[in-house]
Amino acid sequence: MPRSNQVHRSTARKAGSRPAKKGAAKKDAVPAAKIADLWLGQHLRGLRKMHDLSLEQLAERCGLSVGALSQIERGITSPTMRSLRRLSEVFNVPMSQLFHEGDYPPVEELGRIVRAKGRRVLSLNTTGVQKELLTPSASGSLEIYLVTIAPGGSSGPELYTHKGEEGGYVMAGELVLEIEDRTFHLKTGDSFRFKSQTPHRFANKTKAETVVVWTNVVG
Repeated sequence: MPRSNQVHRSTARKAGSRPAKKGAAKKDAVPAAKIADLWLGQHLRGLRKMHDLSLEQLAERCGLSVGALSQIERGITSPTMRSLRRLSEVFNVPMSQLFHEGDYPPVEELGRIVRAKGRRVLSLNTTGVQKELLTPSASGSLEIYLVTIAPGGSSGPELYTHKGEEGGYVMAGELVLEIEDRTFHLKTGDSFRFKSQTPHRFANKTKAETVVVWTNVVG
């Protein structure tokens, strides 16, 4: 890959690293640039999952190959600035959101732990819904979100479907959940589960925020 097109990673830090013990082999240390690639790959995969896009669908929208996207998400290769710009346009996020601020997490936490300040956030201003990804965006079928729905917000006017199964717990407020031809009114403390292939939508018809811990199991 031409050097001029690669994302500049000279400022990548090996945050979270512990002081090396005397006699410890330096070859065990993970290069800061590698941690940067792993973090970015997981961040991009998280955004793709939050938009309910497959690799094939994302490839079609951004003009990159499925193979190239897969390697980027796994931290094998670094995307070019041009590729990042295309991805930011598809995800409708500013380029700045694709760059990490401050220290990177320890490499042993990547794919396992999500710190409160490291959550990936997707704000859908047109529908009044904000999704925070609580699970690491490494390969896996389990996805947990903290979904905040503004007063009058919803998933949209149309019922929709996708693969998998989902469930949730209403932490605050009220949720109107439509599943096929049935409508359910859920309040704080209520929970739910249904097959994602079943047409569904959700809404907050109150004047206060609704907060739901929402789980998707893909597959």
